[in-house]
Amino acid sequence: MKKIAIITGASGSLGSVFVRELAKEALDEIWVIGRNEQRLFALKEEFGEKIIPLCKDLTKKTDLVSLSAALKEQNPSLLWLINNAGIAKMAPTKDFSISETEQIIDLNCKAPAILTNICIPYMQEGAKILNISSASAFQPVPYINLYAATKAFKRSYSRALNAELKPYKITVTAVCPGWIDTDMLPKEINEKKVRFPGIVSPEKVVKKALKDAKKGKDMSVCSIYVKCQHLNVKLLPQRLTMKIWLQGIKKYL
Repeated sequence: MKKIAIITGASGSLGSVFVRELAKEALDEIWVIGRNEQRLFALKEEFGEKIIPLCKDLTKKTDLVSLSAALKEQNPSLLWLINNAGIAKMAPTKDFSISETEQIIDLNCKAPAILTNICIPYMQEGAKILNISSASAFQPVPYINLYAATKAFKRSYSRALNAELKPYKITVTAVCPGWIDTDMLPKEINEKKVRFPGIVSPEKVVKKALKDAKKGKDMSVCSIYVKCQHLNVKLLPQRLTMKIWLQGIKKYL
């Protein structure tokens, strides 16, 4: 039985690092999913024939159905599912269009939940699911309200699913990093250079996530900064944590 991994959002900064690290594992194929076909094929050029580019838009039901059909046809042993694809936007909630709101929820919540259900039947003992959540899942976050709420969904969903799948020895890990140095982060907002406290490299996040998943952890937090943040939001009232956040970002609004 062919051993495979599936990585969504594979053409992005974090996704490509997951590809690089999983290319070192004993896998026959790595299915890399994204919307940028050129970048997906660049991964194949870099990492070789085990990379299977699949140009898909996971907000479209037809593309999810086509992935289900591909799995049914191949009937592989799926060892890793990395639900990495996602969208972020920092703006007042009133400025979001209907289509933007729908797309963020569809890609950040619906797609990973549906894809996970599609993939579970092909997983055996020792398989691992990583859902890329965020430190913003720990508390309400004004001005990235919708993004943070979708990441809270992903964290809760992952930890509960991990408990459900424990009898089958399948691990589900919510990966909860803080700021990651990727192309997704804006360098300037309103002509002001943005400061990102505790920012870390994609490599640090990925290596810690894979290590924690192999240990069977249901949550991965990769830095002391975010661990302290997680502790703070447990101890402080949420109104206070939101006030502190608003103080930090007011110059960008």
